[in-house]
Amino acid sequence: MAATASTTPHSLLLQKSPQNHAFLKLKPNSTTLPLTPAAAKRFSISCSATLPTQDRPSLQTQSQDRVFNFAAGPATLPENVLLKAQSDLYIWRDSGMSVMEMSHRGKHFRSIIEKAEADLRALLNVPEDYAVLFLQGGATTQFAAIPLNLCQPDDTVDYLVTGSWGDKAFKEAQKYCKPKVIWSGKSENYIRVPSFDGVEQSPNAKYLHICANETIYGVEFKDYPVPSNPNGVLVADMSSNFCSKPVDVTKFGLIYAGAQKNVGPSGVCIVIVRKDLIGNAQPITPVMLDYKIHADNNSLYNTPPAFGIYMCGLVFDDLLKQGGLHEVEKKNIKKASLLYNAIDESKGFYRCPVEKSVRSLMNVPFTLEKSELEADFLKEAAKEKLLELKGHRSVGGMRASIYNAMPLAGIEKLVAFMKDFQSRHA
Repeated sequence: MAATASTTPHSLLLQKSPQNHAFLKLKPNSTTLPLTPAAAKRFSISCSATLPTQDRPSLQTQSQDRVFNFAAGPATLPENVLLKAQSDLYIWRDSGMSVMEMSHRGKHFRSIIEKAEADLRALLNVPEDYAVLFLQGGATTQFAAIPLNLCQPDDTVDYLVTGSWGDKAFKEAQKYCKPKVIWSGKSENYIRVPSFDGVEQSPNAKYLHICANETIYGVEFKDYPVPSNPNGVLVADMSSNFCSKPVDVTKFGLIYAGAQKNVGPSGVCIVIVRKDLIGNAQPITPVMLDYKIHADNNSLYNTPPAFGIYMCGLVFDDLLKQGGLHEVEKKNIKKASLLYNAIDESKGFYRCPVEKSVRSLMNVPFTLEKSELEADFLKEAAKEKLLELKGHRSVGGMRASIYNAMPLAGIEKLVAFMKDFQSRHA
């Protein structure tokens, strides 16, 4: 029986691509299935040429169907970036193939990774004497790679621990050098950053390590300590606030960040490292953890997370088009202020434990005065398409991760829900 648009709620639509392949398009899910010529003839639906990418209408149903995703990571991505990736998914430009299929050593992917690096350098004003590496293994792998590359087994290094990730980094470093915790906020449940003047650093520490933004506890450095050893360097895990605001890269010897918070899907870790710090890795360093190997091969020593790097590149391009990180920071301050004000003005119904001076612009933890209401809060929020608000399993409560890609509308809807929930349960 011939198919017509009225035979299915998905509105079957047969289209042709520029390569004359027929496709069955299902809406609203936008699933595209290739059809053989024989199968195409069985449908009595007229074919139309696919519009060029630049002429395609925006998919308005996407915004209506998508939720506000407050997950800490993998986190929400910019909608226009996702739509761009969707349009490129089957064939990237004139390559005749998807990014997921192309050789990482071919000209097409080289152009993708080179542009991604150039755009990131432009965003953060990364000097030429720093290498930019696109790696695998997440930021957690760097907990081992950093001491293996920057020091020898008997070297002292300092760790300033303001949350779980800094603590994990310290524990991993114990295998490869002599790390020392010079300050920890654990006894206070990680609610603050110390005064740098009151912290005694090791005089010969090769590096001082910090986690610039603790995703779980919502503590963010607003400025950065300076290593007391003139030959030491500052190392920062910036996974959850990377590219959320301008940063003076020259203050750091090394910055590393998992992509899955602010700049892409999971599977990519970005390392920005001063070039004079690489090339002296410990003999036991695995080849895949040696920064010099990756720097010498422009992050293409082995097959990289190609599609993830491509997605990061789209995000970097989008951030530049927004006006750069100064403009992005303004938006993030506005979003965070709206949410924190709702918490602080709730007369104790909602509470954020973090000291106001170091509250994160990216991760907002909060609890309810009546903890027995938490399950109802999460359930009712989900009905409003406000998802992934449950706090980390180690601390409980709630947490709203409001990275760059979270629109202001998402914060406004969350705040409105919070006020309504309070009015019904106070």
